Amino acid sequence: MSVQVESRKPDTTPTEKDPRWKSVVTRDSAADGTFYYSVKSSGVYCFPSCAARLAKPENVRFHPTREHAELAGFRPCKRCKPDQRIPKRHWVPDEIRFDIGTFSLGLVLVAQSSRGVCAVLLGDDHAELRRDLESRFPGASLIHDSARLESLTGKVTAFVESPSRGLDVPLDMHGSEFQLRVWHALQQIPAGSTASYTDIANRIGMPKSARAVAQACAANALAVVVPCHRVVARDGKLSGYRWGVQRKRSLLEKEAQL
Repeated sequence: MSVQVESRKPDTTPTEKDPRWKSVVTRDSAADGTFYYSVKSSGVYCFPSCAARLAKPENVRFHPTREHAELAGFRPCKRCKPDQRIPKRHWVPDEIRFDIGTFSLGLVLVAQSSRGVCAVLLGDDHAELRRDLESRFPGASLIHDSARLESLTGKVTAFVESPSRGLDVPLDMHGSEFQLRVWHALQQIPAGSTASYTDIANRIGMPKSARAVAQACAANALAVVVPCHRVVARDGKLSGYRWGVQRKRSLLEKEAQL
């Protein structure tokens, strides 16, 4: 006599009861950036509005930031690209005015939105600096306005040359919640001092996020103002720097002499 064993469906109640699940089911673009979801079966994480086939609830996990999703071992979805585009809910300036000045280590591009300084970029080529600004603020109207920004450019350039003098100007930072936490932590590192990526991870209460901290440093658009050049490898060696390792070394040497 055969006995039939009733197969039980996976318990999907927790996911289906979570209000975020409705946003995933309806592909609600307004929820993009408020959270991310990952799919265990595919190993990727997505925006709520992702157009991919709806995942089974039992395979779904929710994450407050994309950094949390990556720390959990998931990679960005190639369809909705949650690591590349800015969620619509974030304010993006329609117009940005910029100017380019010089200091002892090259050129300094200073950009200002209606809310404050949104970028301080270092480099050696005017056209390359503008392209960098364009890539960080796609869709914004960029206006080279030396006349209006002359005073601001002078203040920022003087600060970049000598950070100990301070910089009292409004800032307009653009980043994820995690990136903002990292950048605020970097601003607590005094000139002449350094910290490791692990140190910063510990300071923000996420000790396992050293790699994500490094990524946040690389995404920083406010050179020296948000001093990512003061973050070094755990053994004290200089690691990568968006504007060149040699420039990073020079900045640290200048600050050590203050």
